[in-house]
Amino acid sequence: MTGTPATDLPAEFWEDRYRNSDRVWSGRPNELLVREVTGLAPGTALDLGCGEGGDAVWLAAAGWRVTGVDISATALERAARHAAEAGVGQRVSWERHELGRSFPEGTFDLVSAHYLQSPVELDQQGVLRRAADAVAHHGTLLIAMHAAWPSWMTEPPFPADFPTLDGLLTELALPEGEWTVETGETVRRTSVSPEGLDGFREDNVWRLRRN
Repeated sequence: MTGTPATDLPAEFWEDRYRNSDRVWSGRPNELLVREVTGLAPGTALDLGCGEGGDAVWLAAAGWRVTGVDISATALERAARHAAEAGVGQRVSWERHELGRSFPEGTFDLVSAHYLQSPVELDQQGVLRRAADAVAHHGTLLIAMHAAWPSWMTEPPFPADFPTLDGLLTELALPEGEWTVETGETVRRTSVSPEGLDGFREDNVWRLRRN
């Protein structure tokens, strides 16, 4: 999530977000991805909302063959450059999709969706259902979402719905008996405001295995 949008058109908003900054993200993988994927046997992976490629590059370096997807062409160009510089360019392919309108074809051993939360239009529920459909048998669906605004934030920049642990599973409506929930947890991490005020932010993480 980011600040109040200047446009409500998703493709325009996110392209402007990347194009107007030299770098948006750190380039490091999400901590919850590393925690939940370490120990899984590498196979094919789909990284939804890959941004500048931090997660995709880490997965590729760990032996996965990765498809990274984002709405922004600028983000994908940076991600491809990051992968090439890391020596894993041949293990990652990149696809531009406005999720909710188009989606990658095929099935994958791992489908990862980290922080698919947006101040502009996004059919989050529909995208996550398609993400579940894209998981191969015995594969893994990994989702991480912010559970609330940071504790130090007294005036949120825009209205937002934060999925609960049980609420997201209800929304997904996964077929009974077809999935095993291996992780369903709220994780608290340190968060510091732009003014230097100490606080925390909570994230929810779900790891589900298709039986």
